[in-house]
Formats: sequence, C-alpha cells, structure tokens
Amino acid sequence: MSGFRFSLARRAFVAACAMAALTAHAAFPERPITIVVPYAPGGAADAVARVVAARLATKLGASVVVDNRAGASGTIGATFVAKAIPDGYTMLYDATPHSINPHLFPRMPFAADALQPLSLVLLAPNALIVRADSPYKSINDLIAKAKAQPGKINFASGGSGTVQRLAAEMFRQKLQLDMVHVPYKSGGPAITDVMGGQVDFMFGTVAATSGLIASGKLRALVVSSPQRSPRLPDVPTLAETAVPGYEAFEWNGLFVPAKTPKDIADRLQQAVQAVLKEDEVLQRLQEMGAQPMGSTPAEFAAFLKKEDARWGEVVRKGNIQMD
Repeated sequence: MSGFRFSLARRAFVAACAMAALTAHAAFPERPITIVVPYAPGGAADAVARVVAARLATKLGASVVVDNRAGASGTIGATFVAKAIPDGYTMLYDATPHSINPHLFPRMPFAADALQPLSLVLLAPNALIVRADSPYKSINDLIAKAKAQPGKINFASGGSGTVQRLAAEMFRQKLQLDMVHVPYKSGGPAITDVMGGQVDFMFGTVAATSGLIASGKLRALVVSSPQRSPRLPDVPTLAETAVPGYEAFEWNGLFVPAKTPKDIADRLQQAVQAVLKEDEVLQRLQEMGAQPMGSTPAEFAAFLKKEDARWGEVVRKGNIQMD
C-alpha cells in the first residue's frame, strides 16, 4: 500500500513540475531579452538588428536590447550565445560569416549544433564596383582584360572572412581568372581606394555603394543576386551576363541556443515573422538595399546547409586563409 501511495505521490510531483514548466513558458517573456550582435556598432547587421529589436519588443511585450560582442569575425558573440542558458532570453543576430568561419578557422570554439536556427531575416546582394572613370564599361571588359593580362587585375575586400572577398573569389574560380586580392581591415577604406583607382574593383554591398553609384563616384558593372536589385534596376546580374547560376548574398538571421524549449522558440519565431511583415520594417530594409525574408527554422536550416556547402567549396578551392 505504501508503494502505491509513493507512486501516486511521484506522479503528482511530476505533474506539478510539468504544470509549473508550462506556466513559466506561458508567461514568457518575463524579463528583457538580449539580442547579441557579434559585430561592431554602426555596421549593417547592427542597424537591422536594432530595427528588429525595437519591433520585437512591441510584439512580445518586453524590452529587447542589442548587445554588441564583436571580434574574431563574429565568433566571440556567437560563442557567447552558443553557451548561454537556452531559455529564450538570449538570441544571436548573425550574418554570412557564420557560414564562412568554420572553413577558415582550424577549430571553432563551439559545436556546429550549439545554435538553433530561428529565422532568416534578409538577403542583401553585392555590386561589383569600379571607379567612375574606369576603362571597364562592362563586366565583359573586365573579364577580357583579366584573361589577356593574367595577374594584372586586382580586387579589394574588407578581409578574407567577408562574403565580399569570397564573392570575388567565386567569380575568379568560375572563370579561371588570375587576379590579385588586396585585403583591407574593413569595407570602407576598400571602397575609398576603388574610387581613387588604387584597386581595380571589389564586391560591395548595395547598401554601402548605391549612394556612391547614384552620385557618379562609382560604377556598378553587375550585382551578385540572381535577380536585379530594386536599388540598381539598370545594373545586370553576373548570372545573366557572364557566369550562369552565380549568386552570392549577404544574409542576416536569428538563432537561439540549442535545446531552447520549442514553445518559446516558436513564439520568438512567430514574433519575428510578424515584425518582418510590417510596412515600416519592410520599407526600412528595402531602403538599406536588402530583401526582407522570414522563414521557418527548418527553411533557415536548409538555407544554411547550402551556404555552408557553397562557401566551403570556395575556401577549399582557393586555399583561403585568414589575413
């Protein structure tokens, strides 16, 4: 009889714990949520993260703060979130280096499955830019010169771990061109030197370059997306002009630590979807030259798998290493 009473008591205890957990999850969020951006304040990812955070706060009824933890090509902030308590109160707002870093660093500080994809936020194309008075009037002019004079054409980037660097490398590999990479510490000085003619070309984000293109300080030969950019409607794609199937995006997306309870992850993901459908947010992102996305966790995971394969192949073929 005592064993029967113990069994009943045990079942009651388990049921009470389950109910407490459900009640706790139902009350989520009860305190501020932190979105970690693993890049410096003022950059493109930081700017969008702050737009998303402000609107998420309204959707969730709780403060959402942005915490910049920059360094090591984004791995410092990503590691912080990967090792955070999986309770929904710490999120990661990451970008394309998330897919590139595992192929550049000999050892990552966290396991590949330590972060759980939540939602893709945006895609942003790059433009292949040259100085305004460059002799290259089209992408085919540039390709012809590179083939005629191997090793004479050079291109800039904001560093080996950037999608702009790998976009140029993929372009080089697809056409088997011999060109010289000139790395910079960030994209700003690289763009300046392209304008000044110290470097022949570079891939730069549409957000960072469209104003300079419109003012006549730069010329865009192609964009890296499969479709033309609404910000640069007269600029053809690389896929339609010289490299069929070519595409290279800057992407942004949200993650939570692995083992975050499904109901909490679902609530966060649904709130992100709602934010990305708001007219004000759509307009802000489009003004930045980005294509608002939104996705399910499964769709984002499938996208990341393709990105991992794409950039892994480029890094291996090019024997690319961190500067």
